Amino acid sequence: MKVDVGSQLRKGVAEACILGILAQQPMYGWQLSEKLIAHNLIASIGTLYPMLTRMRAQGVVSTYDEASDAGPVRKYYELTPLGVEVLNTFRSQWAPFAQTVHDIIGEDPHHA
Repeated sequence: MKVDVGSQLRKGVAEACILGILAQQPMYGWQLSEKLIAHNLIASIGTLYPMLTRMRAQGVVSTYDEASDAGPVRKYYELTPLGVEVLNTFRSQWAPFAQTVHDIIGEDPHHA
């Protein structure tokens, strides 16, 4: 059985990356999915909406509707104050965590 390590890593950080993207500017779902897919953080838009629903229920993102010249009204996602707090906590913990993992697994001496 093959283990997809990359998929597991992406699942662990996808929500934090969504918060990081939304910290730059509010986005509608399709726009957000394009950015995440381009960075290989999600496979398709179908995986994004369940995450956004969960994040909204947790209170880290909220939504608002905005008219679009290109068609129907778009639902935009933005960070809440709690989302900003969660993102800042993630930011403060990420580098030390990544360094700890690197220290433990290190480089494979057979492939150096």
